[in-house]
Amino acid sequence: MNLKDQTIDLISRVLKMDPVAVSEIVETPPQPELGDLALPCFRFAKQEHKAPPLIAQDLARQISAQANHLAKVEAKGPYVNFFYDRAAYASSIFQAAQAQPDRFIGHLCDPARADQVVLVEYSSPNIAKPFHVGHGFSTILGDAIAKLYAYQGYIVKRLNHLGDYGTQFGRLIYAWLAWGDEKALEEEPIKELTRVYVKFHQLAEDKPEMYDAARDHFRRLELGEELEYKLWERFRKLSLQEFARIYDRLNIAFDSYNGESFYSDKMPAVVDLLRAQGLLVESQGAQVVMLDEYHLTPCIILKSDGSSIYATRDITAIFYRAKTWDYYRNVYIVGKEQTHHFQQVFAVLDKLGHPKAGKNYHVAFGRLSFGDQDFSTRSGKVILLEDFLDETVKRVSEIMDEGGFDLADQKDAIAEAIGVAAVKFIYLRAGREHDIAFSWDEMLDFAGDTAPYLLYAYARAQSVLRKAGVTQEELAQAKTELLTEDTEFQVLKSLAQLEQASIDAVEAYEPSILTRQIISLVRDYSRFYQSVSILRAEDPDLRLARLALCSLFASQLKLALSLLGIEVVERM
Repeated sequence: MNLKDQTIDLISRVLKMDPVAVSEIVETPPQPELGDLALPCFRFAKQEHKAPPLIAQDLARQISAQANHLAKVEAKGPYVNFFYDRAAYASSIFQAAQAQPDRFIGHLCDPARADQVVLVEYSSPNIAKPFHVGHGFSTILGDAIAKLYAYQGYIVKRLNHLGDYGTQFGRLIYAWLAWGDEKALEEEPIKELTRVYVKFHQLAEDKPEMYDAARDHFRRLELGEELEYKLWERFRKLSLQEFARIYDRLNIAFDSYNGESFYSDKMPAVVDLLRAQGLLVESQGAQVVMLDEYHLTPCIILKSDGSSIYATRDITAIFYRAKTWDYYRNVYIVGKEQTHHFQQVFAVLDKLGHPKAGKNYHVAFGRLSFGDQDFSTRSGKVILLEDFLDETVKRVSEIMDEGGFDLADQKDAIAEAIGVAAVKFIYLRAGREHDIAFSWDEMLDFAGDTAPYLLYAYARAQSVLRKAGVTQEELAQAKTELLTEDTEFQVLKSLAQLEQASIDAVEAYEPSILTRQIISLVRDYSRFYQSVSILRAEDPDLRLARLALCSLFASQLKLALSLLGIEVVERM
């Protein structure tokens, strides 16, 4: 039991309250001089018939008499403030770290999670269309959320629900047959397919009969006609090859690429079920489910021509996923503009009485705006994610040249790692529903709240350890109870907060909670690094203890960044 838990346990015994209830009351004071933990006493005033400051004084006296693990307990106005014994606190942190070297301090994994499946659907680009920076949001945010769930012990299935079906493919097939260039398709498939698709829409404005012909192509595709099916299959394969290059660069992989097309032969059974339960009604020729009681517009299941839409396929996918995985949660990482769509889908499942109706979650996110930033792209107005990565890596390389980087044989690999990390971090740093106003200077500031800054802190800690030449066996024997200086103590407290930040990040589907704690930790470590002597400490025991703190900081930072999908670099 760590010092915080011991303090909560002691408070609960004095107050005769459940420790869980006490843990929800206590607070972390905003300033260190107010203690390491605080108990507000406002809520006890009514039952005690006393003013909160008097209650605080009484509790401070009672708790002080039993608080051997605390340096001090004092009443400050309506609060009881608790000050940890720093030597004992430091020892407890390192003991916990040695017990679980690959986990955050104080990590507790619920064994029940080992049988609970969490499905995370993310990325989900449309085949035959460019993979742009908007897809980066879903891809990078989704990967982080999947990693956070896996860290907490859940069985995680990563799903890439490809946009590979629908009437747009009838238009694409029409366009390819009319204007397709075979050589261009082989060389740059996405670019060529985008070209003919755009041309279709330009010409169809004056020739609406083209839409009828395209609808017929999609009808034939749904029937499995050879011409349409083979073209669709080829477009899908070429698109996946393009996407795979980007996923490999981001070090992101999926367990399933079942797209919308996968559910085409499974939809009729779901439509029949909706009809059998009397939920389908006709509206302007379409078949819809009315959702008035949910204060939502009707959910279209079949259009007037009998074809399906996104909602039909998403509802069918939930039936399939429930049967296949019996999931605990089914999480969709999709932009906030699709909020109404998912509200409709989940409401239809609720009307059906589906057992997983309350186990589906839409995690919305905002947009990345480049404004007037200098950015060259090979696709006009659309900024490709690959172009964004290339440009970032190029700029990192230039910064490294300016700084006199002396590891020429490692430069390209390190620039790539820092550049990819910088791109990922820009999506994960702020709250996910906020729109991001992009800035090159802010993104690549090696002294700001950026991935380069975090990676530099890690590399600097590793540099100290290399210079010291100590082994892990030596560090394990360090007298860590000597770490009682203010900056040392603050690093230890920041390390202890990573676990709760990771839990909160999962519960809120908000990796930025963890990123904020990582930034806070690195800031605290930088103050420690600048304010005390590490390698030149006169006391050899204190030197070893500080090196042990550097090592613990580096290992915990590496773990925290890995949950964001960010890989560290050993040298910068």
